[in-house]
Amino acid sequence: MSECYIYDAVRTPRGRGKAGGGLNTVAPIDLARTVLEAVRDRNGFDTAEVDDVILGCVEPVKEQGGNIARIAALYAGYDLLAPGMQVNRFCASGLVATNLAAARIMAGQDDCVIGGGVESMSRVPMGSSRGPWATDPQVATSTHFIPQGISADLLATLFGYSRRDCDTFAALSQDRAAAAWEAKRFAKSIVPVKDNNGVNLLDRDEHMRPGTTADSLAKLRASFTKLGQNYGFDDLAIQVYPEVERIDHVHHAGNSSGIVDGAAAILLGSKEWGERNGLKPRAKMISFASIGSEPTLMLSGPADAAIKTLKRAGMSASDIDLWEINEAFAAVVLRFIDVLELNTDVVNVNGGAIAMGHPLGATGAMILGTVLDELERRDLSTGLAALCVGAGMGTATIIERC
Repeated sequence: MSECYIYDAVRTPRGRGKAGGGLNTVAPIDLARTVLEAVRDRNGFDTAEVDDVILGCVEPVKEQGGNIARIAALYAGYDLLAPGMQVNRFCASGLVATNLAAARIMAGQDDCVIGGGVESMSRVPMGSSRGPWATDPQVATSTHFIPQGISADLLATLFGYSRRDCDTFAALSQDRAAAAWEAKRFAKSIVPVKDNNGVNLLDRDEHMRPGTTADSLAKLRASFTKLGQNYGFDDLAIQVYPEVERIDHVHHAGNSSGIVDGAAAILLGSKEWGERNGLKPRAKMISFASIGSEPTLMLSGPADAAIKTLKRAGMSASDIDLWEINEAFAAVVLRFIDVLELNTDVVNVNGGAIAMGHPLGATGAMILGTVLDELERRDLSTGLAALCVGAGMGTATIIERC
């Protein structure tokens, strides 16, 4: 098997995913173009040598439809020889796109592939594709569908994470993100988004709420109580998990991932391709895996995916220096930490999606770049990135610094 290396990783800032957000006026094709241009211009390679551009996108409709990866590559001025494709594994799409890119290089079929993702949640909202899992009553009933927020509260109830536990973790995410931005730890990877006149529209994650505390979060109402109790979703969850007497609704906007816009790109290539282009690899792709999990609980998959990819690499949790786990909901990360028996000091050390937001199709690539930057800053070796996935899945990836 060939080896695959990461040569660069870039991302846009995350803009609030609503009207008036910093990236709301920017079409998703322009977000994707921004990172594709940046990764090319920073590294100076011939885009005719790009064997593929693979971008994750969770709602590939409307402005994000029509194979946005290929169109973005053309729009960014890539050579016509560089193809592109869009992939969707819900929240893990950006990481899966990167893993697919790496797999093709490791298989010896490609020399250079760009992975990444894009999502404009302010312009193409969640659910825009109207998939049958949530909208077809027969499909929803047979697969025990409940909304993801109810799943998060079910996860917290099953494993005993209180409202205070979740709020405390959320406040920590905000503190760490604010400290990371203050220390300019994201400067290496952030690509400002500009308008057609070259004026900066956004150069900083804008979803953050510095100064947030567990006490201030305690004043917020739980977001999914009415949805669970008035529409019967709590009862559906209890049918699948009868050991639960009632669902304890603990999640709200302050301890769940923020809705944002953004894009990311990761430049991957073989050793020989990098040498031909005079590029120094930053990290090596070691192992990656995706798993399926029970779809009603839905959000427990990251730990199993991490265990699977660790096993494939012949490694244990103690071999990982830093962990990046997508903060879809606070209970997701708390459960991951417990299953892997981790010290919180090495998990999401610069905050996560609770503070900075979760641009669905791009997040996986973003957090892989984040852990790489932090490994370099701390002069550490190995990192693991993982995400929970809708419909009961999980994806994880291990990298090692060169």
